[in-house]
Amino acid sequence: MSTPFITFDQGEALLDWVSFTRALEEGHKLPKAEIGDTFLYRGKDTLLSRAAWIDGLGIAVKSATVFPDNPDQGKPVVNGGVSLYADGDGTLDAIVDFHLVTKWKTAGDSLLGAMKLARSDSKNILIVGAGTVGRSLCEAFGAGFPDAKQVIWNRTTSKAEELARSLDGVDVAEDLPSAVDAADIIVTATMATSPVIRGEWLRPGQHLNLIGAYRPDMRETDDAALQRARIYADSFDTTLDHIGEFKIPLAEGALTREQVLADFYSIDRFERGTDKDITLFKNGGGAHLDLMTSRHILDRWNASQA
Repeated sequence: MSTPFITFDQGEALLDWVSFTRALEEGHKLPKAEIGDTFLYRGKDTLLSRAAWIDGLGIAVKSATVFPDNPDQGKPVVNGGVSLYADGDGTLDAIVDFHLVTKWKTAGDSLLGAMKLARSDSKNILIVGAGTVGRSLCEAFGAGFPDAKQVIWNRTTSKAEELARSLDGVDVAEDLPSAVDAADIIVTATMATSPVIRGEWLRPGQHLNLIGAYRPDMRETDDAALQRARIYADSFDTTLDHIGEFKIPLAEGALTREQVLADFYSIDRFERGTDKDITLFKNGGGAHLDLMTSRHILDRWNASQA
């Protein structure tokens, strides 16, 4: 039997967001992943490979090529794939489309955090950022909170309007502080290096879900928001010492390590406390999530072929 290559469209047809969050939760009940990243460079071009091994689940190597001049040839800047290997003997189980894994891993990770930490009666969701991730967040949170109204804010309003037109029942916000005040769940997916969400805008009972910052110099919210919230992360290993959202306030003394209460490896500790608590979740990503995502996709693929 040949090794399957699962394309983006094939994978999309097999997946649903709520079942996927359950798969992520189950993946974190297995032994903690070993992870490692490597980078290779040729001028402006980059090869990034992220590897993870989870005992009982298998091995994944997610490789991404970043070629900035590709648009001049009508090709995407980022390309890549995920190689998934069997846990027992290391044989190649599947090759899965890079963009499929990235989409579901990123949005599903944040959806799981929100489903554990947001109020169950949340009715208004604000998506901050109208890029590719913003679109997938609208899909994911629409599935996880089907009775909630979604609103998009973007620095360039025309981009938010373009995204909203392509989706059903999604509105556009022009004033960010007012949109934050009206929201029960705020989800950020920006490229900001300085805070776009201010703690003074938040009100009791809200859930703040942060995705965009991924470098040590990047933040999407300020110290005041951290100090007002019960704080959680998907992984201590990929957030505390690596992403400015936590790294900067930890170094400056505005945040203590003990204030980050739990990650997905102790998901039973994810709780609101009271309905008036503000909860904050930081999505840091990581190769272990790529492995869990790829394995779930392959499981769905195999079921469809039976």
